[in-house]
Amino acid sequence: MIEVRGLSKSFGQLKALDNVDITVNKGSVYGLLGPNGAGKTTLIKHLVGVYRQDAGSVTIDGQPVYENMAVKSFLVYIPDELFFFSEYSIAETARFYASLYPGWDWERFHRLKQVFAIDIDRRISRLSRGMQKQVAFWLGICASPRVMILDEPVDGLDPVMRKKVWSLVLQDVAERETTVLVSSHNLRELEDVCDYIGILHNGKILVEKDLDDLKTDIHKLQVAFAGEAPRELPSTGTILHREQNGSIVLMVVKGDKENILSEVRRASPVILDVLPLTLEEIFIYELGGIGYDIKSVLI
Repeated sequence: MIEVRGLSKSFGQLKALDNVDITVNKGSVYGLLGPNGAGKTTLIKHLVGVYRQDAGSVTIDGQPVYENMAVKSFLVYIPDELFFFSEYSIAETARFYASLYPGWDWERFHRLKQVFAIDIDRRISRLSRGMQKQVAFWLGICASPRVMILDEPVDGLDPVMRKKVWSLVLQDVAERETTVLVSSHNLRELEDVCDYIGILHNGKILVEKDLDDLKTDIHKLQVAFAGEAPRELPSTGTILHREQNGSIVLMVVKGDKENILSEVRRASPVILDVLPLTLEEIFIYELGGIGYDIKSVLI
């Protein structure tokens, strides 16, 4: 559905994106992760047709995005910093959306009044940031988009409303095969909603995988020995993090799980536990493995 190939973009001497490739399948939720300054917003602005690439291609449903009204008629973008016409009420903005999106659903708009419970005659510019985010989702969902691009989408929403919003979005993913790309620093939340993960670092894609596959490739081990722990264990795989306290070693290792465990067992540990990893830990250790400035991480 969304394909980015060889995308590069520079601003003067700064290379914001460097030969980026990503693929977002139809009807999936793709989580775009990365530290501040990694290039996430620059990539998103290419996906929604705000920026034109220096090199490479950006297509949605096989069509180039930049200056393509056909693509934008089925794409909804909800940025971190929202913009609405200052004098428009919710109802007036809804009529504006209805003029832009062929799939606009008035029946759903009125039905969702029960979810968002905001007077449609209120001027959006006078609402709180959290209420403006609710309006953005209300309008965006009623546009019946085939693609949604979300940048820190639920920032400012209370926990109950966050759950309602994600429920509505995921309902469309399941029933309408809506394709969603979401960028957020709330990794715990992304872990619950995403099918695929892409990690962007210094303008390059560090890793792009199915979330389940990503979790099976990195392993957190807790190992205890009767005597002194071997310093070079394991030599199999890539050690992303190692922390030793006496004869107990905590380590995060990337590689084939069975080969790693087999080597550790040969050292005759007293205890060998494989502990679950969160998406947040995977993100931290993937970046730490390429030299990102992580001095000390508590496991």
